[in-house]
Amino acid sequence: MNDPLHIVCPHCEAVNRVPSDRLGAAPACGKCHRRLFDGHPAAPNQAGFQQHLARNDIPVLVDFWAPWCAPCRMMAPEFVKAAAQLEPWVRLVKLDTEAEPALGARYDIRSIPTLALFRGGREVARQAGAMQSAGIVQWVRAHGADSGGERQ
Repeated sequence: MNDPLHIVCPHCEAVNRVPSDRLGAAPACGKCHRRLFDGHPAAPNQAGFQQHLARNDIPVLVDFWAPWCAPCRMMAPEFVKAAAQLEPWVRLVKLDTEAEPALGARYDIRSIPTLALFRGGREVARQAGAMQSAGIVQWVRAHGADSGGERQ
């Protein structure tokens, strides 16, 4: 299947059309020319966050966190390790609830860190508490979000 997927650039938030069979071939953004997947979570502002949820055709895994939260800081490198394993079939995003309190409230984030998995702009799963990378990957796969190339 070579259907194009819409992929939001983690750097400039432009929406790119990428053939599904080219997703794993290190595609670059048509606007800023940077890699669409670089093994690191995106860290958008409020507008960029909405763009990622609404326009990505792949699932989006969000880490709701804050800089003062010790468990959040402990989980940060594990989330990066998970990104290296889940990309390009899942977009990983870190959302600082201190910098974007309206989004924390909108998504009813009551404790941090909280992971939320979105598909088609809708939340499909949520998990509170710090996790190791293997646990993050396992949790995402248990919710069918890492298909290894099949369209979600």
